[in-house]
Amino acid sequence: MKRPVILLTGGGTAGHVSVNEALIPVFSEKGYEIHYIGSHTGIENELIRDGHPEVIYHAIQSGKLRRYFSMKNFTDPFRVGAGVLQALAVIRKVKPEIIFSKGGFVSVPVVLAAKMAKVPVVIHESDVTPGLANKMALPFSNHIFTVFEQTLNYVPAGKATCSGAIIRPELFKGVRKEGLRIAGLSGEKPVQIIMGGSQGSSILNDAVRKDLPAILRTFDIIHLCGKGNLDETIEGTPGYTQFEYVTEGLPHLLAASDFAVSRAGSNAIFELLALRKPMLLIPLSAAKSRGDQILNASHFKSLGLAHVLKEEDVGLHPLSEEFASFVDEKDSLIGNMEKVATPKIPEEMVEMILSYRK
Repeated sequence: MKRPVILLTGGGTAGHVSVNEALIPVFSEKGYEIHYIGSHTGIENELIRDGHPEVIYHAIQSGKLRRYFSMKNFTDPFRVGAGVLQALAVIRKVKPEIIFSKGGFVSVPVVLAAKMAKVPVVIHESDVTPGLANKMALPFSNHIFTVFEQTLNYVPAGKATCSGAIIRPELFKGVRKEGLRIAGLSGEKPVQIIMGGSQGSSILNDAVRKDLPAILRTFDIIHLCGKGNLDETIEGTPGYTQFEYVTEGLPHLLAASDFAVSRAGSNAIFELLALRKPMLLIPLSAAKSRGDQILNASHFKSLGLAHVLKEEDVGLHPLSEEFASFVDEKDSLIGNMEKVATPKIPEEMVEMILSYRK
């Protein structure tokens, strides 16, 4: 008997892939044949192809939808059009029961193709306000799930549900001792993990390295600095270890960490919340984004779940001083985190998704 088919899509950043990664094992256990449509060069290509051999990956053309002037704004619509035709061919070939979209620009042609093929689509929005890709996809979808209750104010009431955050179960399986081994740290000092997002953060990287001697007087540092952003001149510094990006060993590194400094992407901060890691959030500035991370960080701060430092203020004071004031809030931050409901497990989310299948 032919197995039922589920098709997943989403990409561009790790945040657009991590929820899909949490759901893949559940769909596999339920006997689904899993297909994934992503781009040729996005991070989803690497994460899904390398990390999930049970998934059949299909690469399509996609174009970025920009809010600013660029000559590519004239050519990318043709790439999106090509992507729609390529996605349509995949959908008609594999015949999925339903398509789950996590967003990102590669998902737009998939959702459009699904509408043409009359395959139901549900999409997932992690931020307080919907991203541009999900805004475009929403009219062609059957339902949207949101992480934040406030997001329901921005989407049609009849086709939206606040499902809460979805956390990868493997993050809870980290072992502190193994994380310290991977990082080459003794664990004698409190450990601060610094994460600039899957693409890294030059502002955060520079601030950390500029003030590294002072920081290391108090903390050991695990620094995830982004692809191509390693600094060989400080390699081997006692108490400091740097990685471009970590996938398989991340649960162990998080288990080894006492504090976290992070961008304010929704998936990342909800994972830190679930792991009860006191966090200092440095959201992308409005000049570099649509302001979604600022809203996410503001919401967490208002609930007493995080300390927030504006990107524009990074460098006004040594980062070691910012860390010191943030660490003083450790007990209150953890106390507030323990009052927050545990995020949804992937099994619950899968059942909600499948309720919309044809």
